[in-house]
Amino acid sequence: MQAKQLSVFIENREGRLDEVLAVIKSANVNILSLSLADTSEYGLLRLIVSDPAKADAALKANGFSSMLTDVLVVRLDNKVGSLQSFLAEIAKTDINLEYMYGLTIEKEGKASLVIKASDFKRASEILLNSGAELLTAEEIAKL
Repeated sequence: MQAKQLSVFIENREGRLDEVLAVIKSANVNILSLSLADTSEYGLLRLIVSDPAKADAALKANGFSSMLTDVLVVRLDNKVGSLQSFLAEIAKTDINLEYMYGLTIEKEGKASLVIKASDFKRASEILLNSGAELLTAEEIAKL
C-alpha cells in the first residue's frame, strides 16, 4: 500500500522549475500532484508521477539531484471532518506526520492526500484499520 514520491532539489532561480518539468515531460511521465517549498537558496519539489522510476532516471541523467521516497496516498470521502477522523487515530500514537499535501485528482467524490509518516508501516496499519483506502502505486499510475 505504498507509493513512491519523487523529490527534486532545485536551485532557487528563474527558469529552474521549468527545466525540471521539461525533463519529466520529455520522459513522457504525467505529473499527478506536486508540492514546492523553498528557502532562500534552493527549492524542494515533491511530486507524485505516473512512473516515478522513469522520471527519477531522466532527471538524474540531466544533472538534477532527485530521490524516491515511500509515502502513503490516502483516499477519503470529500466531506467535512474526513481528514480529522483518520488523523485522530494517528494522533493517539507516537507517529509523526512529517508532511502532507493534496493529490489533485478527485475521483468518485473522494479526495486524496499524500502523507509522509515517521513510521510508515504503523501509519499504514492504523489508517487501514480505521477504514482509510490506501492507493497502490499501480492505482496511482492509472489516475
